[in-house]
Amino acid sequence: MNANKEEIVKNLIQSILKYDPGSARQWAVKSVEADIDPIVTVRQMIEAIRQVGQAFGEGTLFLPELVAAGAAMQAAMEIVQQEIARRGQKQESKGRVLIGTVAGDVHDIGKNMVATLIRAAGFEVIDLGVNIGAREFADAVEKHAPDILALSALMTTTLMEQKKVIESLKTSGLRDRIKIMVGGAAVTQEFSDRIGADGYESTAPRAAELALRWVTR
Repeated sequence: MNANKEEIVKNLIQSILKYDPGSARQWAVKSVEADIDPIVTVRQMIEAIRQVGQAFGEGTLFLPELVAAGAAMQAAMEIVQQEIARRGQKQESKGRVLIGTVAGDVHDIGKNMVATLIRAAGFEVIDLGVNIGAREFADAVEKHAPDILALSALMTTTLMEQKKVIESLKTSGLRDRIKIMVGGAAVTQEFSDRIGADGYESTAPRAAELALRWVTR
């Protein structure tokens, strides 16, 4: 990679670390225009966000910074992923994770953090978004065949939607194909055990670590 290309990637990473999605997107566009291998760009971005996640886990960075870095990375990732698809390239992956916030809940900060750090851990992530019903989750599991399903619920009023998703997967004969991770401010280990999930973690870095443990056993 020549000096000009290295400078473009460096500026892209700095935009992520400075929590600037507009700048990150601009530098991502420039990386494509400069014909930089998008796989290399993705690896650099993932390493940057991994360091942010580690700092958050150690308590030297805080929630707003983690969220902002994730938003900046996502802005750039949209551009770079389009270039990967255009080139027909394949990314190495530790596995596929399907993630979403359950029906009746439109909160996405926690979900987005988990998605960002799981992606940084080397997984392909399919984010269904928010307010996703049990049947929609089951259909997506059948369509995408993920290794892990991650369910988010922030509010106590939507907790039981996580159970409905698991029951829908059982009814569809899909439950035994995947590991199910639950999380969100209202979720506890006791609740996770009670509804038959495979795991629960209280923070995004720990959720990424759990996903890694599942695929490396």
